[in-house]
Amino acid sequence: MITLSTPARIRRSLLLVLGFLAIVLLGAPAAQASPQLPVPATHQVQPATAVQAQEFDNNIRGVLRGVDGPIADVTVTATGNGFEGKATSGPNGAWRIGVPAQGTYEVAIDEDTLPDGITLAEGQENPREVTFANTSSATTLFLFGEGIVSQQANFLDTLAERALAGFSFGLLLALSAVGLSLIFGTTGLTNFAHGEMVTVGAVLAFAFASAGLPIAVAIVLAVIGGGLLGYVQDAALWKPLRHRGTGLVPMMIVSIGFALALRYIIQFNFGGATQQLPGSQGEIINLGSISISRNNLTSLIVSLVIILVVAFLLLRTRIGKATRAVADNPALAAASGIDVDRVIRIVWVIGGMLAALGGILWAYYRPGVSYNMGQQILLLIFAGVTLGGLGTVFGALVGSIIVGLFVEISTIWLEADLKYVGALLIMILVLLFRPQGILGRRERIG
Repeated sequence: MITLSTPARIRRSLLLVLGFLAIVLLGAPAAQASPQLPVPATHQVQPATAVQAQEFDNNIRGVLRGVDGPIADVTVTATGNGFEGKATSGPNGAWRIGVPAQGTYEVAIDEDTLPDGITLAEGQENPREVTFANTSSATTLFLFGEGIVSQQANFLDTLAERALAGFSFGLLLALSAVGLSLIFGTTGLTNFAHGEMVTVGAVLAFAFASAGLPIAVAIVLAVIGGGLLGYVQDAALWKPLRHRGTGLVPMMIVSIGFALALRYIIQFNFGGATQQLPGSQGEIINLGSISISRNNLTSLIVSLVIILVVAFLLLRTRIGKATRAVADNPALAAASGIDVDRVIRIVWVIGGMLAALGGILWAYYRPGVSYNMGQQILLLIFAGVTLGGLGTVFGALVGSIIVGLFVEISTIWLEADLKYVGALLIMILVLLFRPQGILGRRERIG
């Protein structure tokens, strides 16, 4: 057996990692300052659609509904950060105002434009403040009429819309969480560099798209690049450390250092500005009184299909059964003739591809590509994995969906800036009563 324990081999392995990063990241053009769009004094959305304003990447939106149904032709104004925009609610009550930058805006309804007999419900603030929180869209709803019927109708519409957005966000998280859970299950490694693997996917997609490739081709190449990064990581770094008998805690510390190095290599080559992928500002699709962006709906479908494919591979194929055997007992799997190193290498490739795809979808959800975007989502990925049960793939899926649902639904009651804190609080509370997670097995340590 060839050993990789000499310092010279370790140095060569690290150089191989850095060389790969240089190859895949130098193609990403350094981010330039985005050209400033002229900000009009008033931005009017056409009543026929009520969901235009495509010239801005961020928007404030909502749906006006009373006891008798949608309320059309009502003027809504958003003011803040030196900008004022207007929209008119459409036939389904939907309105949307594009804004040049995220921040806090004052949103007001022109009550003179309300139909006869319809008034704001008692206690409704008009105007009110709306604040963005790491997403491209901020939502606010106004209640109309008197009594609880109107409030219930608006609340149920809001709950359904937030639940759909939360399910989409949860599946997006699950892509990265499943890859992280596979790596932990087969190697025991808590990989803090997984967030940077998410970032690499989005950065590569931006680089290939900037080179003139169609966005679909750019996404496929970026996902392949993510898998290649996973392969090189294991071959050049983690496998040598495993063969040296390095403990899991030192390896976790190495992953933290590798994450920092990778993050700032990306920043050096990509820049510190946030860039947009083609089609980042998708149209809004109205499903009755519920609205969802085309990008979020696409993300939901793609994530669900990929997760089902991964589940099939794990349950019905030889490599899936071998992966589960290695995760359960590596020594017994090796004694049974399974090539443990080969299985782990495949897991790293799959984990890298899933993380890259998750990063691309996260870039569309935010929207935007930045050098630290993986760091921003890493805690939520860990929350999903820990909540579902460490090392269990289906636990990571369940935990991620719970986190996604709670993050979005909690905005009905919590300030938008607190929604991620609430998700982490839920994880802590669950683990206090079930330390192994929802689908994890109780094990004796030590």
